[in-house]
Amino acid sequence: MSKLIYTMIASLDGYVADESGDFGWAEPDASVHAFINDLERSVGTYLCGRRMYEVMSWWETVGDLSHVPPHIQDFAKLWRAADKVVYSSTLSDTSTSQTRIERDFDVAAVERMKSEAERDISIGGPTLASAAIAAGLVDEYQLYVAPVIVGGGLRVFLGGASQDLELLGERRFDNGFVYLSYRLRP
Repeated sequence: MSKLIYTMIASLDGYVADESGDFGWAEPDASVHAFINDLERSVGTYLCGRRMYEVMSWWETVGDLSHVPPHIQDFAKLWRAADKVVYSSTLSDTSTSQTRIERDFDVAAVERMKSEAERDISIGGPTLASAAIAAGLVDEYQLYVAPVIVGGGLRVFLGGASQDLELLGERRFDNGFVYLSYRLRP
């Protein structure tokens, strides 16, 4: 059975985007990005809400990446090779390969996906992740905390569910980012 992993970059005060929707402060440097890439190698499917999908589709629609650093090329290859499921009631078409649209978040369908998948599943975006967390579907949390306080915006956790977690790992980076990994306490 695969794991459903909620992965996000967040500010120290718990936001993924500031009040104006900006998340430029969350851009990882090469060392953090390479670390993220290594963890993402286990992922075979990405679950995204519409907004997260629109942001992430850049990795496939940007075109030729021969002029960018290796860690950027590496993640683009990982994203392009994975299946993608976009949960949206408004999106009519996708701009990436191996992508399908689902109109509603179906807990039973995600449970089936987890039981049938040979590789891990990543869920991105606080809105979609909050539904999965409330349904008890998320097995692991991978947070990258950026060394910034933004003061408001879109929270990494929207609330509605309480969970007791166990720390799996942590890593401190020279640029001030910190990686934290948790799972549900057995």
